Amino acid sequence: MPEPVKKTVSAFAKKPKTQVAEEGATVVFETETEKPDAKVRWQSNTKDLASGDKYMIKADGNKHSLTIQAVTKEDGTAYAVIAGGSKVKFDLKVKEKEVMEEVKLEVKKEVKEKEEEAQGGAGDPAAPAATDTLAPEEAPAPAETPAAADTTPVAPQPESQAPDTKTDLTGLFTEKPQSGEVAVGENINFVAKVNAASLLKKPTIKWFKGKWMDLASKSGKSLQLKELYDRNSKVYTFEMQIIAAKPSFAGAYRCEVSSRDKFDSCNFDLTVHEARAVEGFDIRAAFRRTSVDGSEEAGELDFSALLKKRDSFFKGSPGHRASKSQVKSEPDEDVWEILQKAKASEYEKIAFQYGITDLRGMLKRLKKMRKEEKKSEAFLKKLDPAYQVEKGHKMKLCIEVANEDVDVKWLKNGQEIQSTGSKYIFESVGNKRYLTINHCSLSDDATYTCVVGDEKCTTELFVKEPPVTITSNLEDQMVMKGERVELECEVSEEGATVKWEKDGVELTRDESFKYRFKKDGRKHVLIINEATKEDCGHYTVKTNGGESMAELMVSEKELEVYQNIADLTVKAKDEAVFKCEVSDETVKGIWYKNGVEVKADARTHITHIGRIHKLTIDDVKPEDQGDYTFVPEGYAFNLSAKLNFLEVKIDYVPRQDPPKIHLDCMGHTADSTIVVVAGNKLRLDVPITGDPAPTVIWTKGEKAGSEVAAETWSIKDGDVMTEGDGRLHVESTKGHCIFTIEGADKQDEGLYSVIVRNPAGEDKADINVKVVDAPDPPSAPRILSVGEDSCVVQWDPPKSDGGNPIIGYVLERKKKKSYRWMRLNFDPYTDTTYEAKRMIEGVEYEMRVYAVNAIGMSCHSAASQPFIPVAPTSEPVGLCVDDISDTTISLKWRTPEHLGSSELDGYGVEYCKEGSDEWVPAFEGLTERTSVIIRDLPTGEKMQFRVKAYNMAGPSAPTSLAQAVTIREIMQKPKIWIPRNLRQTLIKKVEETINLVIPFQGKPRPVITWSKDGEPLNPKQVSIRNSDTDTILFIRKSERKDSGKYEVKLQIENVEDTASISIQIVDLPGSPEKLKIMDVWGFNVALEWKPPKDNGNCEITGYMVQKADKKTMEWYTVYELYRRTNCVVADLIMGNEYIFRIYAVNMVGLSLEPCFSADSAYIQKTGFEYKPPTYKEHDFSEAPKFTHPLVSRSVIAGYNATLSCSVRGIPKPKVTWYKNKMDISNEAKYRMFSKQGVLTLEIRKPCSFDGGVYMCKAVNASGEDAVECKLEIRPPGTFPQAQITKEERDKQMNKAD
Repeated sequence: MPEPVKKTVSAFAKKPKTQVAEEGATVVFETETEKPDAKVRWQSNTKDLASGDKYMIKADGNKHSLTIQAVTKEDGTAYAVIAGGSKVKFDLKVKEKEVMEEVKLEVKKEVKEKEEEAQGGAGDPAAPAATDTLAPEEAPAPAETPAAADTTPVAPQPESQAPDTKTDLTGLFTEKPQSGEVAVGENINFVAKVNAASLLKKPTIKWFKGKWMDLASKSGKSLQLKELYDRNSKVYTFEMQIIAAKPSFAGAYRCEVSSRDKFDSCNFDLTVHEARAVEGFDIRAAFRRTSVDGSEEAGELDFSALLKKRDSFFKGSPGHRASKSQVKSEPDEDVWEILQKAKASEYEKIAFQYGITDLRGMLKRLKKMRKEEKKSEAFLKKLDPAYQVEKGHKMKLCIEVANEDVDVKWLKNGQEIQSTGSKYIFESVGNKRYLTINHCSLSDDATYTCVVGDEKCTTELFVKEPPVTITSNLEDQMVMKGERVELECEVSEEGATVKWEKDGVELTRDESFKYRFKKDGRKHVLIINEATKEDCGHYTVKTNGGESMAELMVSEKELEVYQNIADLTVKAKDEAVFKCEVSDETVKGIWYKNGVEVKADARTHITHIGRIHKLTIDDVKPEDQGDYTFVPEGYAFNLSAKLNFLEVKIDYVPRQDPPKIHLDCMGHTADSTIVVVAGNKLRLDVPITGDPAPTVIWTKGEKAGSEVAAETWSIKDGDVMTEGDGRLHVESTKGHCIFTIEGADKQDEGLYSVIVRNPAGEDKADINVKVVDAPDPPSAPRILSVGEDSCVVQWDPPKSDGGNPIIGYVLERKKKKSYRWMRLNFDPYTDTTYEAKRMIEGVEYEMRVYAVNAIGMSCHSAASQPFIPVAPTSEPVGLCVDDISDTTISLKWRTPEHLGSSELDGYGVEYCKEGSDEWVPAFEGLTERTSVIIRDLPTGEKMQFRVKAYNMAGPSAPTSLAQAVTIREIMQKPKIWIPRNLRQTLIKKVEETINLVIPFQGKPRPVITWSKDGEPLNPKQVSIRNSDTDTILFIRKSERKDSGKYEVKLQIENVEDTASISIQIVDLPGSPEKLKIMDVWGFNVALEWKPPKDNGNCEITGYMVQKADKKTMEWYTVYELYRRTNCVVADLIMGNEYIFRIYAVNMVGLSLEPCFSADSAYIQKTGFEYKPPTYKEHDFSEAPKFTHPLVSRSVIAGYNATLSCSVRGIPKPKVTWYKNKMDISNEAKYRMFSKQGVLTLEIRKPCSFDGGVYMCKAVNASGEDAVECKLEIRPPGTFPQAQITKEERDKQMNKAD
């Protein structure tokens, strides 16, 4: 059999990815195919897309793209791209733009309500300022990188523990989240890191609070989950950030990470200090179902509680990382208290100052704060805002009422719950009321309400469906081409949904009918009816809780011959039987004699039972002699044998005829040895003569050639005188003595002698019988070595070869946890050492061997010891010297590019002197770090260093430094490395924090000096912190005066380096000036104004022009970013009077106050006369035109013939038929038909004179048109002399067009 084909790969070299876009934007999806001529189809919701105004499809070689213009909400759906048999799915997510106009209307409405409530016209409150300041003389803790300067602090580690958590990790985590403490209102980060180098799939992470509350769905303003991936180190970083911590956030948390069949988890705690009695924020209460009118029985989730809020502008700033002894903070001011005291007109200013961007959410919360909370009279304890329970478990809801005798009612989604069956159980214990829900299902996920009199309390029950896991994995399979394949798995829950993939591409029913998906309870089966080579590959079944993969290999069928047909020598009237056995029961065949197919008749019988094919010939005659061949259908080989006819001549002999044995050559070789397969029948048919009938004696020696008889059987006058066990039969017929052994085995092997005697004499013949059998099984295989996806296996030959030499071996393998063995080779392998490939790294396997000889295959050997294919990692990369001194050196490197499935145990570092081969370990054992400091080295000596990575397969190849290193501290010139983002002017808004991290190099540590515009910095405004590798400039609250050019200078002895950084502090612009109405005409008004005096220290990007009708005083935006200082406002409504205002806009935003027009503009009413439009009558006339021409034909004489064409024209044209340019309209032999523009000419029983050129002519008032064809009349029984070519027909059609 041929080797299994390699698995097919995806047709895509680059796959499109899911994108997120705003409404109105243009989105482009790009993909690349492996082949430049591949046909690509784009689909949306399984429907094919075509190029048009909405979609643009382009193809350039192997690059293809789909462009979606003006994205709308309806475009946010699932898309797919198909090339060949590969299909890739992706999504487009559409975000809504903020409706600023609606927000401003709500602000305006709130302004009116606030002004009505205000009494005495209170003055504007002072603008609040952030009070979280840092003492000037103390600098904040530095960030490691510039990007980290604005992040919140991570969870602190206990002082007794080392900051590096990688030294004692197990499982998937390389860094686990640590327990932390935080004050109320502050932020905290929890970080988990996972190394994905050894994972086949991206890890999935889940964050929980307590035992069951999944925080993924609770993400909002107070809880944010982030994910980062470093392609160089292949490390995923997962962050959970808690913003503005509340006392209810304290408790136990859990982090779980999983990838395929690997899983790891970690527990940590959060402690919240200094809890204050402020308005609490319960993260579960944010998910209560509420409606627009405020009723609690509504069924939609309300996420308004997660809208942006901020208690303090500087919460979570880097200054909070400092210890309490370093920070001197003033009491925080509550932004909600400021908003309650402020006028409604100041809301927008305060919101901008404190970073509140959701004005609508802010207004809703202010309305709720005005309502006084009424203490419940009926309830002592209400239901919690939300509960969560796993599917199938029990949930118990409890309340406490003030009156023990009061009746309560329980509602589910507004409908009263009836106590029927065991689903719901109501209990009353004292003043406590319980509702127990048994066997929770997804239908129990609802809103539950407890009603006591006129009061009620509501909670939300979330039913968590446990993930569906795979309990029985897929098994690898190797099948023959055309066979049926069933890949079966079993999941943990009935009715679960699974997804099947082949080489990463999802298999669906809408592609073709090749795959069938079967579901039977918890079993899921993928069925491939007729497997082909294209079906080779890795098949994966996925659930929401795991996945399983199996490999399918398809091999070409190769018919094996288990028993060949043998030559026969038979006598007249005897029976000849040709028999063969093949490996496939379904294969049919044909028998041939001397090349002519043999047909079944009264003497010849052809049978096919299972794998055995027989040809039986009764009463053999001389003409039956010849070569017989059996040819299997569909295979290019045959089996041949010869039938020899033995003619027996009977001569007249006297009655005293001495006995004679006539042996033929049937079934034995040249050395008179007959070979029989163990288990088959041994039949020795010996022709004898003699008169009177001789006595026959059969004897068997111990061995071939032995003269000592072990057993004897005799026959006299046809009667058996002695006989052995039931397997042996001795019989005699006229002229024959027959010796038969049923089911021959090894002990029947030996030398058989037949002796015939009568009074006239005796005769003797020896027959050597050899019994052959399948060999014994080989010894259990031994695994010599393993690789990444292979192993080398060796075994010993079997003790007995069964009487035939061993022609090879067949090997099988299986996974340790599986029961299905998969054959590795179909052709016998001659050696006793084999390299098995195509195994999955990290999976445990077993091997076994079969021995094969000419008779058949032995039983399988015992299984080998279980082994796991694994390879050593590749060598570490990037080994370099990080630092060096007189006695120490610091080395660092990166993890190997290839880790394999085995976990990395650590690294070993060695060094030796230059010119020596004696490598000395730098320390005992291994280190998990990728950097190390080696101490106590000889000063001035040249040393060489190398690093090896270790896993369970052993050490990797070493990586060494390019050259030896001299152990001596090196003088390094000072050099400032300005980050790329600081090489241009740094622009910051007023009151924003400035944190500049400037890295540098230089040894010994240089002297660092900062200055601004040539003058020293003010330490009260600017803080400086220096380290060995960087210097940090920090300004907590920037001001306009902080703009300028900052210079930093490094100096080591007489060598120095300088660099400059430009900072620009920008603010909101001032209001425009002198807005005038220059002219009013028609529906238009011309405006003109002057730029503001204060541009906010940056360029004015435009102006916002708004208009308002004096009747309603509702403002509408005319221009948003208008560049000039004059404009024309058009499309005004007649009879209305308008006023105008203008805001200045820069990169910070709108000016605080607008500039109003001093005068108003009145649009005069003007009359006009309506003139209806005039229309020109359309001319529908059209000249005749043949839409389908006449086609030349060749017909048989005597049979009616028709010529057809179609014509179009307005008015209806007059049609005339011509033959050889002669009008035939009035001839009786021709009939003309016209129906719906289709013209037909019928020629009745044409003769040879009716052949020629026929023309059809159509004429009307607008013109004329004609079409013609040739008609050939041929006598019956003849063929046309000339065929009308396709070119002529196309030429006629083109002429007609």
